[in-house]
Amino acid sequence: MRFGFSLSDSESMRGAGSSFRRSRAGISPDRGSCVSTTSKSIPCSKRASDGLREYSKMIVDVETFSSCIEDWVLQKLPSNSCDKKLLFKPPFMVDELQKLDYALDGVFFQQLFRMPYSHHGYDNSREEKFLALVCFLQTIVDGLWRTFWHKTGEPPFFVSCPRYPGSRFYTIEQAVSNGRLGGLCGAAVVAKVDSDSHVRWNDVLELALFKSDITDGKSKAFSMLSICEALFYGFHILLLRNLSKSGASKGSSIYMLVLDSKFGGIIKFGGDLSRLDVNSCNPYHAVVEWIKNHAEVSVSPIDRVWNKLGNANWGDVGTLQLLLATYYSIIQWKGPPRKSIAHLATDQSLLIQKRRLQCYGLSAQIQNGHNGQWETIELDHQSDQTPNKLSMRPNLKEGEVIRLEDSQGQVKFQIKDIILVGDSLSYSAFTLDQPCKLFTLYVGVHPSRLEPSWEAMSLWYLVQRQTKILNIMKQQGVSSKNLPELILSGRVLHSGHCSKQNPGDCCEHPWCGTPVLVTSPVGEPVSHIIARYGSFCTEEALRFCRDILTSLKSATSANIQHGDICPENIVRVISLNGRTESLYIAVSWGRAVLEDRDSPAMNLQFSSVYALQHRKLCPSSDTESLIYLLYFVCGGEMQQQDSIESALRWRERCWAKRMIQHQLGEVSTLLKAFADYVDSLCGTPYPVDYDIWLRRLNRVVACSDKGKCVERLETSLRFEDVAETSGTSGGCSSFTY
Repeated sequence: MRFGFSLSDSESMRGAGSSFRRSRAGISPDRGSCVSTTSKSIPCSKRASDGLREYSKMIVDVETFSSCIEDWVLQKLPSNSCDKKLLFKPPFMVDELQKLDYALDGVFFQQLFRMPYSHHGYDNSREEKFLALVCFLQTIVDGLWRTFWHKTGEPPFFVSCPRYPGSRFYTIEQAVSNGRLGGLCGAAVVAKVDSDSHVRWNDVLELALFKSDITDGKSKAFSMLSICEALFYGFHILLLRNLSKSGASKGSSIYMLVLDSKFGGIIKFGGDLSRLDVNSCNPYHAVVEWIKNHAEVSVSPIDRVWNKLGNANWGDVGTLQLLLATYYSIIQWKGPPRKSIAHLATDQSLLIQKRRLQCYGLSAQIQNGHNGQWETIELDHQSDQTPNKLSMRPNLKEGEVIRLEDSQGQVKFQIKDIILVGDSLSYSAFTLDQPCKLFTLYVGVHPSRLEPSWEAMSLWYLVQRQTKILNIMKQQGVSSKNLPELILSGRVLHSGHCSKQNPGDCCEHPWCGTPVLVTSPVGEPVSHIIARYGSFCTEEALRFCRDILTSLKSATSANIQHGDICPENIVRVISLNGRTESLYIAVSWGRAVLEDRDSPAMNLQFSSVYALQHRKLCPSSDTESLIYLLYFVCGGEMQQQDSIESALRWRERCWAKRMIQHQLGEVSTLLKAFADYVDSLCGTPYPVDYDIWLRRLNRVVACSDKGKCVERLETSLRFEDVAETSGTSGGCSSFTY
């Protein structure tokens, strides 16, 4: 994988026999090696593992660790009580917490044990406080799991309490009976492992340190000792994860919750341990230098978590920070949720729209529901307030008939189903004279009603710009069964009198002039398929790759790149031509790139490296996104990313450690070879050779359709056509499988 390459740099690139990957510490530019043989700290080597294991045994004194790093921490803390600015960046932005607050609106968190409130500098209620802490964390885990992942069943996590790094874990009852309660450092959320009842540190999702006072006593910020202790425990957890086969894939960062009986906050800590010097004669100094130069530390402001009655302030900033940290920690271990924060937050947006209508004096009838049953809002058009002032579009309901007009005349469509994919809303509909044939119907907003909001611009890309892209394809003769077919693009004709003065204007009726796009066919998004049925089998993954590669090739013939390849924008259509056969189609072409000034969509999980870095596409960007999508549908864990920087680091780590190739290789050797090929192209100005890979994929898919053995054909493909592959990328180095 190449990072930071510019298309204008092609003249300075090396010859045809060289790799175009940029060499960094720990990453070899040689195609056949993923790590440098000269690096002195590589976690996958035995020497480095032994060194890290020794560090885990030697760095055991939190006071010695704190004395080594306290000067660095103090430099980043407020200098006085009036200065509230931290030099540590916060782990979350306010709008992220606000979205989570909207998503959890109506979710009930039931905490049985209350946090004792101490009015004095001393108290003897340590047992009650730890019971409240454990209950609080378990309530968070249960609530988040049932809200975002699975409504029923037990969450695959539990809460247990350690004493120090490497110690055994205790329940509160065990700690009291063994006289260990006074030595507990906090409580940890731990993943359940069916095969072993023993609690291990490498199975810790997050650790909540519990102290008598976490503040500095002046500016209501974290004390220096609280941050030092969080870094000490966080380093040990990352170290033990790195040494564990199961924990190494769970990410290189951890969220540390730091709490007392009143306040709480988050310290996010992470970094690449391959940069840690394991040969130092002073391990504490080596770790501190690694934290200063190579680790990332984010510190949140502290805020009140429990009120004076011992109840958690679930809707306030302090508790929302802890909820969001736990949400991301669960994603690290169990993958993306079935329902995202943005999806659940849309319900709050609908309530705001309803209240806005009521404030304008318009009557509204709301039919609440989920899973495709959206709110239907009927407006009173006799009101003095005009709908032009509202940045929303009226929604259709099932069974409703809509009349459309284009250059050829008028057509009536009846709505069959409502399709909700992420934040995008469309409909399946049929014409009254052909009720058996379904079409996809997109409804936009008239240009005069567009506002500079995210929702309005999304509608513009979904309808108006996608119409432009599909028209260009149609005019240039681009046709493929793996591309959507433009059926109709026009405007809605509303009933009653229309008072508009000019053809391009619109009257006060909310439907007047509303643009509509009708395409064919109707399919099920891949995101829904994976959520419902799980990962693809070998045959389905190969067919999926073949179909999407075909659609990208067809679009490239018209100099069009999709720009937003993701699970929501790929649909599966089931055809019944004598036998059941699935067909995958790339849809939602509104963010397609036609020329250099066009910007693709920014998807932290599926966009290419070049798109994230430059907001532009290189020739292989869509294919790189396809590789990430293949990794996802084949069971790979897609970590939730909170910034472009973290998304780039994830891609760098995946390509350097060949995690993607390894995952795809377990499904198909041909997909693994394809990933290697795309890796050699990423970020370069060389086009993708679609023909050679489509030829191979067609042979394998045809073989599976005839009932033959896919593995046998894939094995034969390992040794043939190598000469075809070498040099087909316009100078990239050849590769072998």
